[in-house]
Amino acid sequence: MTVQAIYEKGILRLSENVNIKDGTTVKVIIIPLDTELDKNDPVDILQQIAQLPLEGKTSDFSGVDHDSILYS
Repeated sequence: MTVQAIYEKGILRLSENVNIKDGTTVKVIIIPLDTELDKNDPVDILQQIAQLPLEGKTSDFSGVDHDSILYS
């Protein structure tokens, strides 16, 4: 789960409630939101990939002839 937080006076204050029991030990990875890493969020990267066209507009190869080209 990813949750934003604000660090104030030695305490991380979460921006939303999380569904875990009190006393649960968790691992925290801190990445300041103003870093370059934030711009490469895996969800954003996958959304960009999903928006790419399946085939290039200038390609003569449609993929339909894949087997005949490889195995003829």
